[in-house]
Amino acid sequence: MKGLIIINFKNYLEISGSKSLQLSRIAEEVTKEYDISIFIAPPNPSLSQVCNSVKIPVICQHLDNAEVGASTGFFIPEIAKSFGSHGSLLNHSEHRIDTSYVEDLIRRLKKLDMTSIVCARTPNEAGSFAKFDPEYIAIEPPELIGSGKSVSMEDPDIIMRSLKEVQRNSSYSNLICGAGITTKEDVQKAVELGSEGILIASGLIKSTSWKDKLIELVEGFF
Repeated sequence: MKGLIIINFKNYLEISGSKSLQLSRIAEEVTKEYDISIFIAPPNPSLSQVCNSVKIPVICQHLDNAEVGASTGFFIPEIAKSFGSHGSLLNHSEHRIDTSYVEDLIRRLKKLDMTSIVCARTPNEAGSFAKFDPEYIAIEPPELIGSGKSVSMEDPDIIMRSLKEVQRNSSYSNLICGAGITTKEDVQKAVELGSEGILIASGLIKSTSWKDKLIELVEGFF
């Protein structure tokens, strides 16, 4: 596969109800047309429906490191996997968790053969998380999230420094970037700087045509 796009649906009203499934199917259509990997992260209420309706990887937006059994209100990896989830975002800027909690969840997901995508705010943080060998580390400066100003254009140095830190601490983890990614040019620049893929939310969710925007982003890898 040429590259990776992870779509974080968040809790935008644009993907409420049946629209989560609609976007998921569009993402699957695009993977059939292009040599690209797409992971989708719908909100929890639609997770089971989406997992049962598409064949591309479906991940969670967050998971809890609570015990199996009597842990009311928590969403744990074992239950997520039973619905068909392939993994989870961890430590997003909108849902931060302690470093030790991140480490425990990565280990737990590995035992379940699930994928970890850990979000980091800084290169140093990216390097620290790389020591735990998650599959992916997403560098996302919080001030650029949802801004429409991409990290690859506004702060390219942070991607290069993050890549250096990840490679210094892990031969396993891959760097991707998020925060403000909106255009084909944003993707091209991210790839040029060493990113293996992108994490996107509002840049796609709030676009006028999901398929057209997704195809534009995909073309940034080619």
